[in-house]
Amino acid sequence: MEFLLDSFLSAVLLLWSFDPDLYFIIYVSLKVSFFSTLISSLLGVPAGFLVAFNEFRGKRAVITVLNSLLALPTVVVGLVVYAFISRRGILGILDLLYTQTAIVIGQVILIMPLVAALTIAAVGSIDEKYRKTAMTLGATGFQTARVIFREARFALVAAVIAAFGRVIAEVGVSMMLGGNAKGFTRTITTAMALEYDKGEFVLGVALGLVLLGISFSINILFNFVQGRARS
Repeated sequence: MEFLLDSFLSAVLLLWSFDPDLYFIIYVSLKVSFFSTLISSLLGVPAGFLVAFNEFRGKRAVITVLNSLLALPTVVVGLVVYAFISRRGILGILDLLYTQTAIVIGQVILIMPLVAALTIAAVGSIDEKYRKTAMTLGATGFQTARVIFREARFALVAAVIAAFGRVIAEVGVSMMLGGNAKGFTRTITTAMALEYDKGEFVLGVALGLVLLGISFSINILFNFVQGRARS
């Protein structure tokens, strides 16, 4: 107990000292998570909306595949992307391995199904009367889609927040594709794993406190947006 308390106090002091290495790790984590979430949202929200808004053959199969991908292990994503961007891969010439771009690519693949699946659920939960009313009033397909999108906007924002919360705590993809290089691709989670292996817990505890703070803030924001959606 005394060891844990000492580590906690030392971690608080480290945070208070504004150690540049510590805050660069936090910066890298937030940066790659932000761009991963942004790209996933730009791809996943329209894709999910199109699936939910339109009726087509194989729709249930598409939804089933997306739901199955929600449980996709991060190490599998890391392994697949590694096979493409390693020196022997077809994209090896781009020299992406062990870069922040590689982490973003892996994280986009990881969370885009989540964004799409939550978008489908959000659009599917909108009362059918909105669509029928819009069409009765002579709205075009695009105008009707805008009405549905507007009604589902809070749930869509909640989907994006959930995706960010998923990716900020991710470790497998970051470790396999980023390489955990100090001052370049080291993120909060990979740094914590490294500190654990070294048996030095102060930096790991400090980063854990930051990660908990971020997760807590995301949950508050998520609940707020969900509350707005229900109201």
